[in-house]
Amino acid sequence: MALTREKKPEIPQKIGKYNIIREVGRGSSGTVYLSHDPFYGRDVAIKLYQEVSGDDPREQEAARKMFFNEAQMVGRLQHPNILPIYDAGEEDGRYYVVMEHVHGARTLSAYCRADNLLPIDEVVRIMFSAVRAMHYAHTRGLVHRDIKPSNIMLTIDNEVRVIDFGIAMWQDAEISAIRGVAGSPSYMSPEQVKADEVTPRSDLYALGAVMYELLTGRRPFKASNLAKLLHQIVFATPLPIHRIRTDVPEDLEEIVWRAMRKKPTDRFSSGLEFAAALTQAHQSMRNARDVMDERERVGLLRGLHFFHDFSHTEIRELMKAAAWREYAARQDIVRQGDMDDRFYVIVSGEVAVESDGKQVGRLAAGDCFGESSAVPNARRLATIRAIGPVTLLQVSSTMLETLSASCQLRFNRTFLKNLIQRLHGHPAR
Repeated sequence: MALTREKKPEIPQKIGKYNIIREVGRGSSGTVYLSHDPFYGRDVAIKLYQEVSGDDPREQEAARKMFFNEAQMVGRLQHPNILPIYDAGEEDGRYYVVMEHVHGARTLSAYCRADNLLPIDEVVRIMFSAVRAMHYAHTRGLVHRDIKPSNIMLTIDNEVRVIDFGIAMWQDAEISAIRGVAGSPSYMSPEQVKADEVTPRSDLYALGAVMYELLTGRRPFKASNLAKLLHQIVFATPLPIHRIRTDVPEDLEEIVWRAMRKKPTDRFSSGLEFAAALTQAHQSMRNARDVMDERERVGLLRGLHFFHDFSHTEIRELMKAAAWREYAARQDIVRQGDMDDRFYVIVSGEVAVESDGKQVGRLAAGDCFGESSAVPNARRLATIRAIGPVTLLQVSSTMLETLSASCQLRFNRTFLKNLIQRLHGHPAR
C-alpha cells in the first residue's frame, strides 16, 4: 500500500471582514492566523477553532463552548497584562475570535530551560504582572484553569500578556462551560486533578508552578506517565528550589511553596496577597543589592589616593551626600566659562583638561577637579572632557555643608592638598 502525505489545510483568504496574511500558530483547539482589519487599519490575530469531525455531540459541544468562553472576553476583561479580544464570530459553521497581534512576541516557555533562565529580579517582575492580571480576572468572576508558560506572553518590550482563556470558568455561571478535569497536567492544582471544586486559588497554584520552572529550569513534577504525574501532584513535594539553584533568596522560595500548597486554604488568599509578597521580596533583594553596591563602592574609593586619609565612616558619610556619575568617551563633564558648584573625584578612567580649546593636562583615577566651586559664583577656568569611559564621585558645595565638621575638614584639606600638588605639576600629566 502506497503511503500518502497528509495534505496541509489550505489557508483561507478571508475570515469575516478580516484578510488573512499567514498562519502563525497551531494548537489542539485551533489555528491562529496573522490577519488585517481593514476597518481599523491594524494587524490582528485570528484564532479559527478546529472543526470537529465525526458525529460525537460531546466533542462538538466542547468546541462550541470553548469558543463562547473566549468570545465572552470581548469587552469584559480590559487589563494591560491580559491579551485583549476584539471580536468574535461564526462563518460557515466555524467559530473564530479576533485578538491583538503582538509583533515579536514570545512565551515564557523560552525561559524554562536551565541554559536560558532569566535573572531572578526579572522573574519576579514578570510573575508580579501575571499575578496582578489574574487577580483582576478573579475579581470579575473568572478562573483561567490553564495557566502555564506557553500561556504567558512577553511583548517585544517585555510587557506581560496572559493569553488563551478557552477553558476558563465563569464563577457566576450556573454550569461551567468546560466540565470535569481541564488544564495542562504539569501545572494542574491537586483539586483539578481530583476534579474537586476549582477556585481562583487553583490559578495561584499554577502561577507558583510556573515560577518554580522559571527559577529552576525544571517542572515541579515529572514522571514517565500521566498517572504517576497526577499522583505526584496530589501527594508528592517538589525538590526544594535551593537544591537546584543556590542564588534564589529564601523568601522567594517560600513564596513559591505557599502558592503551591496542597490545600487551597493554605495558599495565598488572593492574587493581591501573592503580588504583595512578591513586592516585599523584590524590595528585600533590592536592599541587599544596594548594600552590596555600597560595599563595592567603598572598596573602590579606599583604593584611591584621594581617600587614603579618610576613615571608613567618613567615606560612607561622604557617599550619602555625593552622586555616582558615569560619562562616555569624548563627553564633556564641565565646560569652560560655566558656573558650577560641584567638586569631582575621578573613580576610574581619565579626563583631558582643556583651556581655550587646547589640552593642557590629563587627570586620572584618584585625582580631583572643580576647585572653583569653593568660590561663590565663580566660572570654570577649563573644560574637562572624558578621554574614555569615566566614573566620578560628584559632590555639590551645598551637600558638602550638610556633612559633619570633621568630614568637611577632611575633604577640604585633601582637595586643597591635591590642588597644590597639581599647581606644582604633580599629578596633572
